[in-house]
Amino acid sequence: MWIANNWKDYEVIDTSAGEKLERWGDYLLVRPDPQVIWNTPKNNPGWKNFNGHYHRSNKGGGEWEFRKLPNEWSISYSSLTFNLKPFAFKHTGLFPEQAVNWDWFSSIIKDKKSQNPDKEFKVLNLFAYTGGATLSAASAGAFVTHVDASKGMVSWAKENALTSGLENAHIRWLVDDCVKFVEREIRRGNKYDGIIMDPPSYGRGPKGEIWKIEESIFPFLELTAKLLSDDASFFLINSYTTGLQPAVLSYMINTCIRSRFGGETIADEIGLPVSESGLVLPCGASGRWYK
Repeated sequence: MWIANNWKDYEVIDTSAGEKLERWGDYLLVRPDPQVIWNTPKNNPGWKNFNGHYHRSNKGGGEWEFRKLPNEWSISYSSLTFNLKPFAFKHTGLFPEQAVNWDWFSSIIKDKKSQNPDKEFKVLNLFAYTGGATLSAASAGAFVTHVDASKGMVSWAKENALTSGLENAHIRWLVDDCVKFVEREIRRGNKYDGIIMDPPSYGRGPKGEIWKIEESIFPFLELTAKLLSDDASFFLINSYTTGLQPAVLSYMINTCIRSRFGGETIADEIGLPVSESGLVLPCGASGRWYK
C-alpha cells in the first residue's frame, strides 16, 4: 500500500462506525467513510469536540453541523497551500491521500527537468478537481493542462494556485468534458509527457454527458493513451470505485500503455495513517506506469 504519511496540516485521528475523525489544520471534522465498517471505541475527545460533522441522511445525501468552523480556511502541503470549505456530499475540496501520488510524479518531473532544463515537460490532468495534482506538477516544473467539467472547480483550482504562489505558473485552465477534449487533442496532434486522471464513479459533463466509470474507463484509457509522447515518462490513474481494484488498473494500463511504450506498471491501494490505532485507512487505488 502507498501511504500518504508526509502531511503536517492534515491527520486522520480515528475511525469508527462508518466515520472518520480528521484534523484539517486547526479544525476537527467528522465525516462518513464507507470503508470504515468496524465499530471501535470512540475514546478520542475530538469525536465530541468537533468543528464540523457531516451527518448522512437515510434518504441519501446529508447535511453539515458546524461549531465554530469558518466558511473557508487553508492548509499546506510542502510548498502548496489549499483553500478548504465544507460543501455538498461531505467534501472539503481536497483528497489528502493523493499526496502520495503527487510526491511520486513530482520526483519524475524534477528528474527529467534536471536532465534537460530547456525542454518543456507537458502534463495533462483530467478530471482535475481543485488542482492538487496540477499544482504539484506545476511546482515541479511542468507545463500543465488542467481539465474539469465543473466551472466552479476550475475557479477553486485557480484560487489554490494563487495562494500557492503559482499564479504565473505554466497552467492552462479548461472547463470541458474530458472525453471530448481528449478527442480534440488527438485530432490536433498534441502530445503529453505525463498524464494524470482521477475519474469519478459517476458524473455529467457540462452539456449533460453521462459518465459511468465501469462502462467508460477502458475505452477512455485507450483513447487517452494516444496522447502520450514517444518519450513519455508517466501515466497515473486513480479509482475510488470498489470494482476497480489495483489488479484491474494494472491490467488496463498494461494493455493500453505498456504494450506500446514498454516501461513498468505498478498498482496498489493508497491510504492514510490513523493516529489513534496506528493502522492505515484504505482510500481507493492507483495505477502507475513509468518509463
